Amino acid sequence: MLQSLHVHNFALLEDVRVDFLPGFNVFTGETGAGKSILIDAFGLVLGGRASVNYLRSGCDSFWVQAVFDISDAVAVKELLEEQGIETEDELLFIRRQVNAAGKSRAYLNSMQVPVAVVKKVAGLLVDIHGQHEYQALLQADAPRKLIDSFGSREIGTALDAYQSIYKEYLQAEKSLSELQNDSMQQELLLDRYEWEIKEISRASLLPDEETALEEEARVLQNSEKIISSVSAAHGLLGDDDAVLNLLARAKNSLQVACRYDGKLDAVFERLDSAWINIDDCCQALAEYLDDSNFNGDRAAEVQERLDLIYRLQKKYGGSTQAVLEYLQQAEEKYNELQNIAAAVEKAEKKLRECKNRLAVAAGKLSAVRRTYADKLAQLITSHIHDLAMPEGKFLFDIQQNDKFTIYGCDEIRIMFSANAGEPVNVLEKVASGGELSRIALAVKTVMRKMNEIPTMVFDEIDTGVGGVTARRMAEKIAAISAQGQVLCITHLPQIAAFADRHIYIQKQSENGRTATELTVLEQQQRINELMRMASGSSGKAAYDSAAELFAEVQELKKTELFK
Repeated sequence: MLQSLHVHNFALLEDVRVDFLPGFNVFTGETGAGKSILIDAFGLVLGGRASVNYLRSGCDSFWVQAVFDISDAVAVKELLEEQGIETEDELLFIRRQVNAAGKSRAYLNSMQVPVAVVKKVAGLLVDIHGQHEYQALLQADAPRKLIDSFGSREIGTALDAYQSIYKEYLQAEKSLSELQNDSMQQELLLDRYEWEIKEISRASLLPDEETALEEEARVLQNSEKIISSVSAAHGLLGDDDAVLNLLARAKNSLQVACRYDGKLDAVFERLDSAWINIDDCCQALAEYLDDSNFNGDRAAEVQERLDLIYRLQKKYGGSTQAVLEYLQQAEEKYNELQNIAAAVEKAEKKLRECKNRLAVAAGKLSAVRRTYADKLAQLITSHIHDLAMPEGKFLFDIQQNDKFTIYGCDEIRIMFSANAGEPVNVLEKVASGGELSRIALAVKTVMRKMNEIPTMVFDEIDTGVGGVTARRMAEKIAAISAQGQVLCITHLPQIAAFADRHIYIQKQSENGRTATELTVLEQQQRINELMRMASGSSGKAAYDSAAELFAEVQELKKTELFK
């Protein structure tokens, strides 16, 4: 989860660093103080679009750095390992820097990476729920994802069984398609494979033949150089004034000395051994010259054979082994084509069997989904009732079609009605923006225990909300924070009162420049801020009301709802 955020020269944020706690972190302050700018900075460091419009006047660049504790974020660690990024002390530093020319750089633990990598990592760490984040509910696959996540264990089992058969079905479909295509081109393909089989078979290729031929070709192509060099070496060793005769003379001379001084015997033995070795070399070279039979006909034969091998390799696979494998495949294809009608019939039967089994598995998957869809819809509806829609109805419409996909045959839509007497209809057709935002909050409340993303941001989703609805909204956001970390910008004292850390944002002017400052409020300061948020008044009655709200919420947070 997020440990700290450091923002430098970003709009009104000259140099601001704020630390966060697990649980509920709230930002409050006067309108225009810079609360949304802070969230914009956070969005930027998570991979959002960089703009020089955020650059504080008179500065060359701005940067934002977020520090996350990833000790429990297994998926994040795996992704970082894939990217070759090391982590120390279970911390991840994400940094974005933008200069005055608009050039942006992104870093993960001091290693520069593409922004796309930052986005991918950030998507596993933070979920930002702003005033328009309800749009995710309107995506075509959103209803299925919600249901499958809610009933993950049983639905996952049914989905695994379905997908196992689905893979068989796709393979059977592909095999049949290929056979049908071959059937239409049977005569042409038979001729082609017959020619290829004859061409490769006539060559009588041997797996290791190429290496031996290349070695022989090298020798034959350089025969003149070889004979000339060997002859020269033989002459230097065995001619009258060459090494061998000189060694023999030296050996005879030394033998005389050895008669009188035995200490020279060892030297004589080494000299004698050298003479024997060189004599052996001289005889071997003479035999090589006698046995050499380099002729142009053999050279031409070898090169012609190599050309044939190279041509077949280029045509059928790049190596002799690949050519031989292609021959085996061509022979199998040729035999199949001679019995194509029977093969097509067999493939059609297999596909029908797969399709029947797949339909059964799809039906079971759909039935499990319907069970959990009903339970999920009931829970979401109960939370919608708390959010100023007491007559609201939320349900999932699941229809099976004939099209098999990787996720089954279900076509799922979210249906909704806000008021009594109104028929339910597709969500995007009947819900207003405000209703959609509250529905999204209800969904997140229900799904909070399934959510694997540790940090959630609520950006002024309380706009236009007040009274009892505000209190209910506060309770739901606080309940979500009990399962992870929540950052929330709010104008409502009912929400701010639930915070585990309350951060006050204000503008300060000094030396003709304006900057935003952040202050972590203690208990007394929090009550004063709640008083300001509730009425703007500083009287005793306003203070008592704020203190009462604060105390009431602290007691409520001790109950099971927030654990």
